[in-house]
Amino acid sequence: MDRESTTGGTPAAVDLEPDRAHSARMYDYYLGGVTNFPADREAAALALSVFPNLLAAARINRRFMHRSTRFLAQQGITQFLDIGTGIPTSPNLHEVAQQTNPTARVVYTDNDAIVLTHARALLRSTPEGRTAYVHADVTDPERLLASEQVRGTLDLRRPVALSLNALLHFVPDELGAHRIVEHLKARLPSGSTLTVSHVTPDFDPEGIARLTDAYRAAGTAGQARTREEVLRFFAGWELLDPGLVPTHRWHPDPGDLAHTITDAESSGYAAVARKP
Repeated sequence: MDRESTTGGTPAAVDLEPDRAHSARMYDYYLGGVTNFPADREAAALALSVFPNLLAAARINRRFMHRSTRFLAQQGITQFLDIGTGIPTSPNLHEVAQQTNPTARVVYTDNDAIVLTHARALLRSTPEGRTAYVHADVTDPERLLASEQVRGTLDLRRPVALSLNALLHFVPDELGAHRIVEHLKARLPSGSTLTVSHVTPDFDPEGIARLTDAYRAAGTAGQARTREEVLRFFAGWELLDPGLVPTHRWHPDPGDLAHTITDAESSGYAAVARKP
């Protein structure tokens, strides 16, 4: 790590050969990364066998993260809180934000110990900016926000871009997904933004049901949500153009060839909203 990057919340012991699949490392596998283990690859193979569009959906979601981050940085947002970051495969959120604004400050959080070890090696900030990592779980939002890394990196009195990309479908209703998001939203000041991408059953109900079962078999709870259910996460905030749309349709770059992608391949919704 460079001198402007920090990590925190280190677990007592980090298992470098986990025998249980983790969604962050499975996502890394879908993106063509190498930070995954046999259990992750086995679970990913099962998921792909029952839902072949998963590979395309993961990569479509990744491109949405790049576009939405760049958009917010161009709008003048200088603080980013990315919860459920996963493996920081380059270019990651801080690189996109700091390419537009070198002074941008970014805090990543994830609950996977392996992510922490790679964050130390890969999360390098610009000299003018700052990048930090917190080992934390979104299901305890107050502890996350009270962490030394968040308080030392972000000024919660100023607008913050809260990113919950491809995260909330791993927080089922019994864990209080909407309550958690409302807690986070309430702690952010006016002018802050909320970015969400989320798997939906709306375009392929049977395929998504099989995918959810495959993740549960690997030990990861999941819940796809309809458009109306995803829309609830933005309650009280102003949706920015074009609103809540299939992920590939949110301000696509020319190279994304959005017109060639079907909603079933995308398999998700995405939006950005601003707090009044």
